[in-house]
Amino acid sequence: MTFVNAGTLGALPGRRDELVAHLTRHSPVLADLGCLQYDVGVDDQQPDTVFVVERWTSAQAHRASLEQPEVQASIAEARPLLSGEFGGFRFEVVGSPLGA
Repeated sequence: MTFVNAGTLGALPGRRDELVAHLTRHSPVLADLGCLQYDVGVDDQQPDTVFVVERWTSAQAHRASLEQPEVQASIAEARPLLSGEFGGFRFEVVGSPLGA
């Protein structure tokens, strides 16, 4: 089963686009760590919020990725853009009508 981590990141006022640019930089290491999908989105009705949906090979792969130096460095670089407001949910995928 795959694992999904979906959430919101609060950006400091006026810094959303910088956060989006950071989160969407090409990162070949994520695939090597087991990340199958990493989508970043915005909603102009929430100008200081960034939405992220991650799909991983497993919850363990996601947890392990957070210990990697490249991932820790990326988080540290993003931290000054964040307001500290976070939301979201996680789940194990049990099926799909798409057959994938």
